[in-house]
This record gives sequence, C-alpha cells and structure tokens, in this order.
Amino acid sequence: MQQPHPRFSVLSGSSLSSTEHLSPTASSTRFSLPSATSINTALGTPKPGLRPNIYDRNLNKTRTSEVSASAFAFLFSEVVQYTQKRVSGINDLERRLNTLGYRAGTRVLELMVWRAESSSKAPKREIRFLPALMSIHTQVWRAVFGRPADAIEKSVENEDEYMIIDNDPPIERHISVPKDMNQLSCSSFTAGIVEAVLDGLGLPARVTAHHTPTQQFPSRTTILIKLDKSVLEREEILK
Repeated sequence: MQQPHPRFSVLSGSSLSSTEHLSPTASSTRFSLPSATSINTALGTPKPGLRPNIYDRNLNKTRTSEVSASAFAFLFSEVVQYTQKRVSGINDLERRLNTLGYRAGTRVLELMVWRAESSSKAPKREIRFLPALMSIHTQVWRAVFGRPADAIEKSVENEDEYMIIDNDPPIERHISVPKDMNQLSCSSFTAGIVEAVLDGLGLPARVTAHHTPTQQFPSRTTILIKLDKSVLEREEILK
C-alpha cells in the first residue's frame, strides 16, 4: 500500500473508526443529513449579511490591506515556540524557520508576479541580480512588512556576497531571546523568504540571517546573500 506524503496529515485507523461510530447515519434519525438538493440550494443562495469567502476576494483589491501586527506577532511567537520544542539546537531551529520562510516566499513571489502581470500591459521579469535585489529590498519588503528595508550593501571581501540591512525587523519586535540562546536570529524566517524569491527568479543563493546590533539599533539584522557560482557567471556574460 502506498504511504501518504509526510507533509499531509491523515486520520489514523482508530480515528476513522471513531468517526464511523459518530456518523449521523449510524446514530439516531434526529441527526440525519439533509438531501443533496437542499445542500446545493443552501450553497447556491448565501444568506444576506454573510461575509464573502476569502477565496472569492479580488487579489488586486487586497493589495494595500494590512494584517494586525499583534495577531501576526502572536502567530509567529507560537510558531517559534512550537518549533523550539522539536529541535536539538539553535542551528536546527534557524534551519526550520528558514524552511517555513521559504514556503511563504514562494507564495509571495507568485502573488507579486500575478499582480504585476494583471496590472501591466508589458510585465517585466528581472533576469539581472542587482535589479532583482532592489526589487526585494523595496517591493518584497513592502509587501511582507509594509515598508522597504533600510539598506543594501556589498561585501568588500567576497564578490558573491550581498547584504540587506533591516534596522528594526518587525518580525522580532515582540520576541525576547533567552541569554543562553543569544546567537538565535528569528529573522531566519525572513532569510527563507528572500531565498525563495531569488530561486524563483532563477538566481539561486544561500541566504542566512545574522544579528548586527548597534547602539542606535539594538535589533539590527543583516540578511546575508551568498550567490551561486552560476549567477556570477551569467552576470559576466550579460555585461
């Protein structure tokens, strides 16, 4: 028998038997289900005053809508705590946060490309690294965090390394890291978003997050982008 994909949760055999016991058809007639025609009728004529289904919303109309900061902070803190209980160390925790961010980044890129193609007569896809990096610094940051990042820097030692600077990462404003885990950067989630966007644009790179605090900005974070060799070779050809 083929095993289900590990990313999809399935009901166990015991839970299936439990649901069979609790099914309306196996119990009293007081819990009998309505006929198929009445179900279709109910679905086809929604009651007035009900909020529309989220899947029916126009994606362009929600372009400027915002998510509650407190709700996001609560959700992300729960994600961090849930993940922390299932890892063996800081590196493992950052790797898992990066993976979660990567999944979010693929959806961010998909949504941004769809909006660009639907609102522009001649949509443009960036194939050079620097314009793509500028787009991440401004458009992606604004789409995810409501504002652009603070700066972009290039490494003076390694030509394949670039950095995006965020002086006050919104993702870490309500997170207090214990002293014994002071090397942890929850912005690994943001690094995963950046890595997913670069991969989607055909610019593979390894992206990590690092704390670089200053006296003025104690939460300052650097997103380090280390480009794949193939990206540098292509940039040389396109010069």
